[in-house]
Amino acid sequence: MTVALVRETTLWDAGARLVAGIDEVGRGALAGPVSVGVAVLTRCTTWPTGLADSKELSRKAREALATVIPDFGVGRAVGHASAAEIDEHGIIAALRLAGMRALASLAADGIVPDAILLDGRHDWLTPPAADLFSDDAGHGAVAPVTMVVKGDRLCASIAAASIVAKVERDELMRAAHVSHPAYGWEGNKGYGAAGHMAALRELGPSPLHRVSWKLPEQVGADI
Repeated sequence: MTVALVRETTLWDAGARLVAGIDEVGRGALAGPVSVGVAVLTRCTTWPTGLADSKELSRKAREALATVIPDFGVGRAVGHASAAEIDEHGIIAALRLAGMRALASLAADGIVPDAILLDGRHDWLTPPAADLFSDDAGHGAVAPVTMVVKGDRLCASIAAASIVAKVERDELMRAAHVSHPAYGWEGNKGYGAAGHMAALRELGPSPLHRVSWKLPEQVGADI
């Protein structure tokens, strides 16, 4: 599939001036944060050459695109929720918290989307009534959300969001690898690769692991 601006154009034609594409990275990892990228566009007809779903791109291609994506549209941001926040609140609430942090960062610069395109089937971004994180994020409500299945492969705005989120989260995990090299995060980015699982069995979890998740039991540990 090739990304396009079909869905963004539908929203622009309906009266939205600023359309945000949003995607998450790290939802299925065992360690590290969950990260949410936002890319906000005004009406346009082109996108950076090579723009695609971040998972389909090499590290070199992603990092090259991340340097030009800031010139595509009017703003982009990445928000994070830590492993401790995931443990405390659950993954859905943590995704919302990360997304609200990204939107709040843009709002501080005067960039507030009129409409949102969110990758996937489930709207985890729109706060429920009396959302616990509304005050914390400084953004108690969001613009109307349109879900797009495989949006990171279809929508230019969502693809851009996926790239900036993955590049930033990967950098965080490479930095964390320096303090916790046994888990191999420089390569696996906190996901359940064989070497990561073996290190968990040998060493147990680090402070950056999501301990509420089903992690491998430490060999010889008292259970």
